[in-house]
Amino acid sequence: MSISNRLNKHFVAAAAAVAVVASADAVVVYSGVVNIVVPANIDGIYMNVQTGQYLAGAGAGVPGWDVNPYGTSLTGVSLYAAVGTGYMRNPGAGTSTSRTNIAAGTAIGAASFFYGSSNATIGTLVGQWTANSTGIFGFKFVAADNLTHYGWMRLAIGANAATRTIVDYGFESTAATTIAAGAPAPGAVALLGLAGLINRRRRA
Repeated sequence: MSISNRLNKHFVAAAAAVAVVASADAVVVYSGVVNIVVPANIDGIYMNVQTGQYLAGAGAGVPGWDVNPYGTSLTGVSLYAAVGTGYMRNPGAGTSTSRTNIAAGTAIGAASFFYGSSNATIGTLVGQWTANSTGIFGFKFVAADNLTHYGWMRLAIGANAATRTIVDYGFESTAATTIAAGAPAPGAVALLGLAGLINRRRRA
């Protein structure tokens, strides 16, 4: 047996072992760094966070989309909500629905305040989001299991809000489980890394 084949079998077995652990215990599903540019227009990016599918265009092109950062303003970005989606208000924001930038490590879960609508533009990201910086917003969404899951997404803002990029995101694999903003689980990162190694070996 070649070294390549032995390595492939090792990585497949290791990935399966991680997957078994992941199915038994809640883990964060982490995207890795994706760096998706959000156009400064009325559509922005529609994304299904569970499948990773996204589109710079009408949401109908992404089945089951969950989040939609968009906007033409040079001073803010807006978030549009799918049915069942909600965006988390910063815990220190009082009643303001425009304060969505939360600190890394902030708990995102059932005890958080979420706002959202299936038919309304909500939450301009103004006031806590600054030029040439990154920030995190928390969200809830209805996954393929028809249950509510919690997640986070990191945005990078350029010299003004017309330049914005989705850096990475994560969500809890188990419904109704609180997640810490910006913090993927070690198991999820390991699984992602093993999958990448397997793919590279197969292409070699």
